Amino acid sequence: MSEQITFARPYARAAFELAQSAKRVPAWKHAVDTLATIVALPDVQTLILDPRVPPMVQAQIIIDAGADAFDAESANLVRLLAENRRLQAAPELALYYESLCDAAEGTIEAEAISAYPLDETQRESLVAALKRRLGKNVNLSTREDSALLAGVVVHAGDLVIDGSLKGRLGQMARAMSR
Repeated sequence: MSEQITFARPYARAAFELAQSAKRVPAWKHAVDTLATIVALPDVQTLILDPRVPPMVQAQIIIDAGADAFDAESANLVRLLAENRRLQAAPELALYYESLCDAAEGTIEAEAISAYPLDETQRESLVAALKRRLGKNVNLSTREDSALLAGVVVHAGDLVIDGSLKGRLGQMARAMSR
């Protein structure tokens, strides 16, 4: 995924800047989300990975499949991605585009991974702490991972806060091995 996000970032930035200047951010979001959904389909994956299928044919199939979502400009994005063999990066492009939308609105997406489910009070406390630290509104999603043993790991953009027991034990092990 890290390689795909590297490819996706410039396309997402360009699309976002174009969408902002045209005051069409929601329409573009719908287009890039539709593109990501179509590209993630197994049959489409097979199509875009087949070197025998010309890029413009790949692009046209995707444009036709999402016809209601693509205007002339977003269809050009699909063609450009196909021409540069970057259609695989569409899901990451959509995620990065969304993060640009959130940043423009002063919001950040965050994920809290905990050993056990967070109750509503813990969740609200975590959101408040992140809002203070980041200076932005926080949309928090949560999931459980029993491998953490206890505590929580938070991912918010490029920031990772590891307050898990597993992370602390790892830090201790590294410190003791020096």
